[in-house]
Amino acid sequence: MKTYIRCHANPDRTEVKDSKNKWLAVLTDGAYTVTLTGPKRTFEEPTAAHSVTHAIWVRTLPRPFDGNVDTTWLTHALTANEKRLPDVLAIAMQYIARKPAIFEGTLQIAGDAAYGPLKNGEREEGSDFNDYLGIKWVYPDQVDEPEQRQLHCVDCSGFIRMVWGYRHHLPGRSYADTVPLALKPVKSHSAIPRRSFEIYAAAPGVIITPNTGVQGKNFSQIGIGDLVLFDADESDGTRIDHVGMYLGLDAGDHHRFISSRKGANGPTLGDYKGKSILDGTGLYARSFRAVRRL
Repeated sequence: MKTYIRCHANPDRTEVKDSKNKWLAVLTDGAYTVTLTGPKRTFEEPTAAHSVTHAIWVRTLPRPFDGNVDTTWLTHALTANEKRLPDVLAIAMQYIARKPAIFEGTLQIAGDAAYGPLKNGEREEGSDFNDYLGIKWVYPDQVDEPEQRQLHCVDCSGFIRMVWGYRHHLPGRSYADTVPLALKPVKSHSAIPRRSFEIYAAAPGVIITPNTGVQGKNFSQIGIGDLVLFDADESDGTRIDHVGMYLGLDAGDHHRFISSRKGANGPTLGDYKGKSILDGTGLYARSFRAVRRL
């Protein structure tokens, strides 16, 4: 028998434990994201000063959590973890440098991703998940054709949309396991929009840390799998312009994240041309502004 413990603060959520008081999962009101127990694993990259090791897995509900625990879904998700079926975190790692290509039929769905093609000596922004895939994507009000020069490229928000909105982490189940996507913000907050500042303002889920325009230094409520948002580019004023995903505390007790970056030319949790940590005095620590849980 499982025990459900309601927590009513920052944000409202439900913690699930088994009859022996072992922690199983946390579900957040209004969010797709569920953190669950599973086998311990390590996330690392050659350019990262420290690796991240923990036993937390991240998967998505078929719809935002309404306070009622779907025990059948929870059982499926926990079983998937024990079988080590890739979750959101494992899928994100499939795009870092030197990762092998993964195919569904003839379509490459993962593998070493660039940030974008070179343009005037710099990596070009604008590579969405379907550009990486080389396929058109049909939205309710628009068809987005892929840019051939952006094949196997994803910028920061394109990477997040790939991991959360396109890839599947509960294959073979009857449940939906991706978060809806949109090119523009949806008033109902029912889909992940295209741009980082739009994701902060209009994506599904809940704001964990609001943007106050200054460096975020309170990490008490951030959860593994949360989206972390930055104002890293001074050329666009104070607007949110970069998004990544929180991986957890690393072996050096730093708050490490993964994102697709120009300097690293693609998804990275490493420290090449900027440390991938939220604390300290580096570029991304100084520009860290907000947290959203999808």
